[in-house]
Amino acid sequence: MSKTFTDLTRHALNGPTMGTRWSALFHMPRSFDARPVAAALAAATAKVDGQMSTWKPDSDLMRLNSAGQGVWVEVPGELAQVLSIGLHVGMLSGGAFDIGMGEAVAAWGFGPAPADPTRIGTALAAHRQPAHEVLEVDAVGRRVRKHARMALDLSGIAKGYGVDQMAKVIEAFGIPGALVGIDGDLRALGLQPDSSPWTIAVERPDHVRRAPFSVLALEDAAVATSGDYRHWVEVAGQRLSHTMDPRRGGPLVASPASVTVVAATCMEADAWATALMVKGSLEGAAMARRMGLDALFLDRDEGGLRPTAVGRLFGQQPPVELAQHELGELKGR
Repeated sequence: MSKTFTDLTRHALNGPTMGTRWSALFHMPRSFDARPVAAALAAATAKVDGQMSTWKPDSDLMRLNSAGQGVWVEVPGELAQVLSIGLHVGMLSGGAFDIGMGEAVAAWGFGPAPADPTRIGTALAAHRQPAHEVLEVDAVGRRVRKHARMALDLSGIAKGYGVDQMAKVIEAFGIPGALVGIDGDLRALGLQPDSSPWTIAVERPDHVRRAPFSVLALEDAAVATSGDYRHWVEVAGQRLSHTMDPRRGGPLVASPASVTVVAATCMEADAWATALMVKGSLEGAAMARRMGLDALFLDRDEGGLRPTAVGRLFGQQPPVELAQHELGELKGR
């Protein structure tokens, strides 16, 4: 006789990583020991952080950043893969996604050091080429070299990759369905025990409180959101997003409140959410259509939030803000 969902135990695991927390939700028979899963998930996310962090001076990424131009640097295969995907999305997006913005990110205080006015001025005045034009990745040989001075930053893709690595752990343990995530970047594997998709909230872009704007039902897909409401700096009374505009070497000054992307992998969703945020709702929506992406843009206007939906997932049922009674129902689940 097959197991029913009433025979299963719910496991909600979490732990620290990348300055935030990872989480995993799944159901397994009562005899299943989740402790090895938790340990493996913690190890997988720690490995990504150890390779790709700009907050750890001894990370593989920081070792690459300190290398000179024209010098081949050996890197782990995982880092080579993320760099390759980052450059690919950078090329396809016309440089809107650029992993070579590390100096600007640090200058504006989004790294381990506070904002530095001198470095900000340098970042704004610098002439830079997009990373996909001046960074060479030999994925087979696991080596990288720079053809121009640059500092790499993977904050727009590393968390998504970490989620994908978590998904591999879940699959390795034979868990048929799960929801894994890091700081809002989520990936759904299979279905819930009652054969329903995983219900995921699209967060309302609010600087003060956390609340859902609408909900998604996902099966074997990933979702990531880039927004202006979680991490920012304030300059002359204006809040500036942590998302860098490669064209100016500083934070975006005009952008959607948030962009949510659904893709096959969380790494892709993460990178494209950033790229479309930089492009803005008009150009970004056109790019999303060309690329066949599922994307939701939320813009602020006098009436509240104005959604722009692209793709089959969002286009079939245009997202609308949840009513108050629906918010209560969602919180009660």
